[in-house]
Amino acid sequence: MTDVDLAVYWHDRMLDHEQPAGAFKHPSTPIVANDETHPDRRERVENIVATVEHGFPEESRFVEPERASRETIERVHDPEYVDWLEAFCADGGGRIGRTTTGANEATYDAARVAAGTAVAAADHALSERSGVPYALCRPSGHHAQPTQADGFCFLNNAAIAAEAALAADGVDRVAIVDWDVHHGNGTQEAFYDRDDVLFVSAHHDHGSWSEYHPQEGSLEEDGANDGSGYTVNVPLPPGTGDRGYERLFDEIVEPIVRGYDPDLVLVSAGQDAGTVDPNGRNLVTRGGFRTLGSRVRTLAADVADDRLALIQEGGYQPSHLSFATLGVLEGVLERLVDLEGYGHDDPMGWLDEPTELVDEWLDEAIDYHRTHWPVLTEPAVE
Repeated sequence: MTDVDLAVYWHDRMLDHEQPAGAFKHPSTPIVANDETHPDRRERVENIVATVEHGFPEESRFVEPERASRETIERVHDPEYVDWLEAFCADGGGRIGRTTTGANEATYDAARVAAGTAVAAADHALSERSGVPYALCRPSGHHAQPTQADGFCFLNNAAIAAEAALAADGVDRVAIVDWDVHHGNGTQEAFYDRDDVLFVSAHHDHGSWSEYHPQEGSLEEDGANDGSGYTVNVPLPPGTGDRGYERLFDEIVEPIVRGYDPDLVLVSAGQDAGTVDPNGRNLVTRGGFRTLGSRVRTLAADVADDRLALIQEGGYQPSHLSFATLGVLEGVLERLVDLEGYGHDDPMGWLDEPTELVDEWLDEAIDYHRTHWPVLTEPAVE
């Protein structure tokens, strides 16, 4: 591959995965006359492809990945679960119980491609190849637990990529930063009792939503045994916006990741913290995502010799996902795209952030995690 600034790992097989229609993400009901397309719709990633092609035509290249092997997948997932998923999809799929998650006949293969996409991006980050690797994954992965699907996810792309990286020479510690608006419960579950993966997740305080999602994402879920302190959950209140996420990076993410000193930084990059996302209630704009991209690139350069890979997670308002992901890539590449009719702005960012409430929640998180990470500063006293 020739020198590029952005290597996008992508395969259109991932478009063939389809979740069942219904009442938004939920099962059908007689009071909704017309079922709507599930929010995990193919247009999400088609729009991101268009964002890359239009915003960074000279700086980017698309790279077709290999499917993840069973051996690679089973570093994270139980073989019996993988057998079940393959058979479920071969039989046509369908909705899993009364959950918000379902599959079709293409889902297992698409999930293998998505996992292979993340593995390829991590491998790129560890190599001498140029450019920032971006795994454009569908289906997403961070809710998938070792023994079950959950939250639109089937195979945990970030966890599989982390395990593949740890199997490589010279990699002893991996940091995963998850800014998706939902808790990365599957990633947490995969590494909860280990210290070779640091998992930092900032998310809504939605708690456990079913037997398929028993983890809560609370401050108190901070790891066990050797992993004590290496799960760092930061619940955020509804309405957290650009300022709150910048403070999150300033006072929690950066100090902890620097203290951990990883060999590789992976980002579970879900842009559903965006200002109009129907599956979240936060207010991050294109400019806020630009800041997140810039901050994580600088952080990886400082602590991991620029070994950084982005792994796509959520983002469910298809149009705003383009603006949000454009912001992330602008920040990572340190390039502003002057978008015709929009300039550098976000046309959908118009609500104000509840700064006092956000600060209260962040202060609580800083105070809690200081037990394991004394590098965190004391909140300022007014």
